[in-house]
Amino acid sequence: MKIENTKAQMRKGVLEYCILSILDKNDAYVAEILETLKEAKLLVVEGTIYPLLTRLKNAGLLSYRWEESTSGPPRKYYGLTDTGRLFLTELTDTWNNLHHAVSIVTKTKNQSNE
Repeated sequence: MKIENTKAQMRKGVLEYCILSILDKNDAYVAEILETLKEAKLLVVEGTIYPLLTRLKNAGLLSYRWEESTSGPPRKYYGLTDTGRLFLTELTDTWNNLHHAVSIVTKTKNQSNE
């Protein structure tokens, strides 16, 4: 088993949550979302993010608007819908519970090795 495959699956599992969290703060266009993910060391390519944004929009969690840009073509800004905010709240609860459970399991394991 290759560790890179497992790492990629872990990142994919939290990507949706991270994108919704980014958009909870402000509406953003794809380059801004990618930059925020990059700063957090979650490297994602455009080919991954566009289908995800489309899926989230089709599920009613995101909306978008076109906005003129002073440095090129118009930009598509994504934002959370009310349904998206509720969904993010549920994901946050789930993430907190999961993080807590994993912390207990890994802390127990790490302490028994000391």
